[in-house]
Amino acid sequence: MVGSDKIRVSVPGRICLFGEHQDYLTLPVITAAINLRLAVTGKAQKKRVIQIDLPDIHSKELIPLPSPGQEVPYSQERDYLRSVFNVLLRNGLKPATGYRCEVHGDIPINAGNSSSSALIVAWARFLIEQFPELKTKFAEPAAVARLAHLSEVVEFGEPGGMMDHYAIAIGGVLFIDFREGVRFEKLENRLGSFVLGNSLEPKDTKEILARVKFGVLDAVQKIQQAEPGFNLFESSPDDVERFGHIITPVQKEVLHGALLNRDITREAKKCFQSAQFDHHGFGRLLASHQEILNKKLKISTPKIDRMLTAAMEAGALGGKINGSGGGGCMFAYAPEDPQRVTRSVEDAGGKAYIISIDSGLKLELSVSEKSVLFL
Repeated sequence: MVGSDKIRVSVPGRICLFGEHQDYLTLPVITAAINLRLAVTGKAQKKRVIQIDLPDIHSKELIPLPSPGQEVPYSQERDYLRSVFNVLLRNGLKPATGYRCEVHGDIPINAGNSSSSALIVAWARFLIEQFPELKTKFAEPAAVARLAHLSEVVEFGEPGGMMDHYAIAIGGVLFIDFREGVRFEKLENRLGSFVLGNSLEPKDTKEILARVKFGVLDAVQKIQQAEPGFNLFESSPDDVERFGHIITPVQKEVLHGALLNRDITREAKKCFQSAQFDHHGFGRLLASHQEILNKKLKISTPKIDRMLTAAMEAGALGGKINGSGGGGCMFAYAPEDPQRVTRSVEDAGGKAYIISIDSGLKLELSVSEKSVLFL
């Protein structure tokens, strides 16, 4: 029998500091959880239906509990609330009662800060908490991240990676390596304030992910037919020029960009590991990353470029587009005067937020007024 306590699970949004468009290539990334959060709050009810209120988007969801051995049918594209439920059914979820829940958050939606992944991570952890047999296997943040990736990416055949789910579930600043499974390392958070700027331009995640991901993978496959030793992990960006005759110009650009971004990510890790953190050097690396994302991967937009320029002129040390691109958000590193940078981003047409690095999953049980923080 499930418990009747009210449960609240909150999770952060995330920014990708370094390694944008790298995780699905199994290349490393550096992520940061941010203090814009989303929460799922609810409790069990006698009705055999899941009622989910989503006031931020003026929506409601009703999910009737399926018969034993059955799954919940999908009613829309990327039906994440139902996909999480189905993935958990396959992993031992046996619901005996329904739930009444509410989802609320301040993470910008469809703007590159992983609001969808945050919803999936929080919803998965909420359901896991209801069942002791699931908590034994899946309560740890990394396990929740794996389930969330299955629910969002694998379930719907999407081209994305695992970065968002681990960044959100674990929190802080992470170096995540995907070459042999998933290995993550917590980096010391020495960072000051950032300014997040929402361009208010909708992004096209699926088109950009598909163009960049398959452009890189197809280029590597063609090159390896001529030179089997070529790979994304050791080959130099300079090597790409030699194969311009066997790959398309677009493939050449995105492959070259991927290798340059790989090297910037490695350099950024050294910055975090140095005895004295170089805030200006960190900012310059962000700016170099943005130049590649803009000129090689072509995922930035004129408006986001203007917002970044305005932020730099107002004293930001560096910045980049955040997320898959084609719209959405940028962020600028502004440890010295974030208020001034905020005003400059808004003058350039964006909606700005001053943000800082935050923790990952938080689980709160109202009956005991106890909060358990998962790091």
